Amino acid sequence: NPGMPQALRDACRYVLSSGGKRLRAILVMLSSEAAGGTARQALPAAAAVEIMHNFTLVHDDIMDHAMARRGAPTVHVKWDLNTALLTGDTLLAIAYRELLNSGYEDARLLVRLFTRGVHDVCEGQALDLAFEQRNDVTVVEYFEMISRKTGRLITTSTELGARIGGGSPAVVSALRRFGASLGRAFQLQDDLLDVVGNERQFGKTIGGDIVEGKRTYLLLTALERSRGVSRRLLEQVMRRKDHAARQLSARQRQALVTTVRAVYEELGVLAATRKEIAMQTARAERALDQLPASQARAMLHWLSLSLVHRAS
Repeated sequence: NPGMPQALRDACRYVLSSGGKRLRAILVMLSSEAAGGTARQALPAAAAVEIMHNFTLVHDDIMDHAMARRGAPTVHVKWDLNTALLTGDTLLAIAYRELLNSGYEDARLLVRLFTRGVHDVCEGQALDLAFEQRNDVTVVEYFEMISRKTGRLITTSTELGARIGGGSPAVVSALRRFGASLGRAFQLQDDLLDVVGNERQFGKTIGGDIVEGKRTYLLLTALERSRGVSRRLLEQVMRRKDHAARQLSARQRQALVTTVRAVYEELGVLAATRKEIAMQTARAERALDQLPASQARAMLHWLSLSLVHRAS
């Protein structure tokens, strides 16, 4: 848009050129192919989903007071808070514009699926924020939250692709189930990498979830299993807030992360998380087995395995 203010245009370009896996866009195109269509016809919808994902990241970074994303300053740091808010809003509008360029005959269906995705991601983020004020969050509630915050956009990607590719109801259902299981496995791997990952490869500071008292599968499972000294330590972690995290020195932070990691190891939580990831991945693969054999289906199999063995 030639009339867009320069700062807003620059900020949008900055976000969209910052890299990332482009996972959701790839899922849209591969799902279209697996359903019998082509990647090319799904390209506008793939762009829409990826742009929408970046909208959520810009606003998430504001809420999390994040200083960096993908190794570069976040938008509200590089520009300012107001520009970051407008950048996120603009990206969402651009995403809808791209979706409506898809050429799919039932544009209302695509918009309905896409809008449900946006709505559920926002609900998932709201649940995540609400969990910060509660010390009684359960593993079941955690899965409900990630199914919306992380999983819904992945499911939206696979279902949009399936619809655009002209898939039968059975194919659409299979790709929807694949996306749901893959989304859960993806978030669980993210939780795990925060504890055991390589900081340089992960692209984020290891142990951030622990230091901030974030309700992850690991922390909630550990709380269910712990007693005595270990439980008291984990309850202290649960009560931590963002401002407390920012007051820790590097040495204090490292000591806390090392101690909690040892508790997770002792309680078998790391092994339990890997087992849950494997189970969700197996579910995703079983869903794919319902699709006709194709190169796209094989690529989706490969992608699901790659994501749960990733280091970043």
